[in-house]
Amino acid sequence: MVKIIMIYTSMTGNTEEMAELIAEGIREQGWVLDMKEVMDADVSELQDYEGILLGAYTWGDGELPDEFIDFYEEMKELDLTGKRAAVFGSCDSAYEKFGAAVDILTERLAELGANLVLKGLKVELAPSGEERETCKQFGRNFVIQLSTTA
Repeated sequence: MVKIIMIYTSMTGNTEEMAELIAEGIREQGWVLDMKEVMDADVSELQDYEGILLGAYTWGDGELPDEFIDFYEEMKELDLTGKRAAVFGSCDSAYEKFGAAVDILTERLAELGANLVLKGLKVELAPSGEERETCKQFGRNFVIQLSTTA
């Protein structure tokens, strides 16, 4: 079975809720994953997994949250060729750049050779009823992509 890691950060709990729902979707399919908050993760760990999920809220007018900056910078030393990845995060449409952190992380993964198997998932603030299911489906779809490209 493909090894999956999810690394995320959350300030208000919205991205953490997304992470838990995505993980639930993955586990429903009988898969396991390692989940870590970014402050507890070492960037080198990404090398040990075939499936990589990154989650971050967008800070301010379109930046990565402070908690993710060091991890993001250290990522540029990696070669993620052959890894399958996807990104998610909570967003706020009150700001000009909706969900820019998702885009920033997606671009970095692509630069490092990762295969982005799903379009980044952006949810306005906390996942609502329908969005909760969308998050679970994101996890299920990630597993499907790992299964078909393994």
